[in-house]
Amino acid sequence: MVFFPRAAWGSLFGASTAFFTACGSSESRAVGGPDAAGADVQQPTTGADGGTDSGDAGTGDAAPGDGDAGAVEGALDPNLPPGSNFDLVVWYLQEPSGSAGSPTYISSAMLQAGYHDAYFYTDPTDGAMTFFDPENGIVIPGSTYPRSELREVNTDGSNANWPVAGTNRLAATVAVVDVPDHVCVGQIHIGSPLGDAGLADSTLPLLELYYHVNGEIDVGIENMPVSGNESYTTLATVPLGTRFDYVISLTGDGTGNGTIGITINGTQQTFPMPSGFVGYGEYFKAGDYDQSVSDAGVAATVKFYALSVIHTQ
Repeated sequence: MVFFPRAAWGSLFGASTAFFTACGSSESRAVGGPDAAGADVQQPTTGADGGTDSGDAGTGDAAPGDGDAGAVEGALDPNLPPGSNFDLVVWYLQEPSGSAGSPTYISSAMLQAGYHDAYFYTDPTDGAMTFFDPENGIVIPGSTYPRSELREVNTDGSNANWPVAGTNRLAATVAVVDVPDHVCVGQIHIGSPLGDAGLADSTLPLLELYYHVNGEIDVGIENMPVSGNESYTTLATVPLGTRFDYVISLTGDGTGNGTIGITINGTQQTFPMPSGFVGYGEYFKAGDYDQSVSDAGVAATVKFYALSVIHTQ
């Protein structure tokens, strides 16, 4: 069986759906610019009609899932949907389809059951979990860019919102094969304030990992959780269409402060977590979050060959 090859894309730019988690190897491409808004939604549930309901914004003080949620053992099979090649238990998917201001959400259960479409599918040549994000796709209120992107959840389906404690790690092997300008392929996103911290709600990421059309990979780290002011650091250069490995980590020091680690193809750089983020929960995102918008028939396509999440205390 073939899962939505590129030939079918032309007639599908007006809608979108997608999903993913990891197994395997990688390829690449992207460019960086932040979307300061990104309202969170609760893990969607599947209705009796097979549709999804997105629930309330924000999350509680939920503990992260245990251990490693990542690759299914063995090689990627081009004849299987992403949920059979990748462990998608701790993810739900946001797609660039739906109605104005109300994109489509695909629950973890649906992803595990084999969900796929033109926005989220298995590449028929190499088995990669593939995300397709047209620039004219549907966006959430307050956001500028559409996305075909996974959002971390706990194993019970509630939204992940982990404290900055222990080591929290997102690892992937990726290839960007199409990108109009630049694309975000991984994030640590701010969640809800923890406990009685008295902190303002925020829709900003802590950091975003970008791939640019010229092959440059950089990280943008927000300096403040509400006002933003993202600072950029160039990490590496990888040719378009070439696989690369990344690891995004956040390690707590026991007081709420943290150290950010970004590793590209084995080379790590570290950064202090800005102090304004102390007291907030966090969660991971991964996929294809294109950072440009137009009415033209263009899109970003990102392939994942491996994906895992580990939380250790």
